[in-house]
Amino acid sequence: MGGHKKLKIYGRLDCPSALRHIAKGNYVKYRVFFADEAAAIAAGYRPCAICMREKYLQWKQTQI
Repeated sequence: MGGHKKLKIYGRLDCPSALRHIAKGNYVKYRVFFADEAAAIAAGYRPCAICMREKYLQWKQTQI
């Protein structure tokens, strides 16, 4: 799993949104990696709304 340290978001390594930002050079300095989803969640990160849509929607329901 990959993540964005500043935004506290995690997602798949092939996430189209992350890859687009990496290509522009905007994402690289905040990039972090996790062994698995449980590690990302334990670190306080939320799922990506693009590549992990269902998990994001579940997470969002818990934030209300």
